[in-house]
Amino acid sequence: TYADLSGSDLSGADLSGAYLIGSNLKGSNLLRADLSGADLSGANLTLANLTGVNLTSSNMYGTDLTGANLTAANLTEAYLYGANLTGANLTGVMIKPTQLTCCSVFNDGVISP
Repeated sequence: TYADLSGSDLSGADLSGAYLIGSNLKGSNLLRADLSGADLSGANLTLANLTGVNLTSSNMYGTDLTGANLTAANLTEAYLYGANLTGANLTGVMIKPTQLTCCSVFNDGVISP
């Protein structure tokens, strides 16, 4: 938790179930990484490359994804309350519409309860 991994190349890494609470991953390359079940609450993922990443069942409460590339990411069952998706690329993202039933999108991408 609270690790500084900013700018790291973690492409293809198996980080399933990892505790990355409050960690700084700004600008990191997580291309096709497995973050299923990971706890990323409060993490900084601004400008991160999350193309094709598996975020199934991850906790992303309050995660900052400003400007992140989430192309083709799997967000199925991810907990997104309070996540900031301002300017994020969400092309082809896999997400169930029911994940957003209790929250609204404000300010160009911010998801709030």
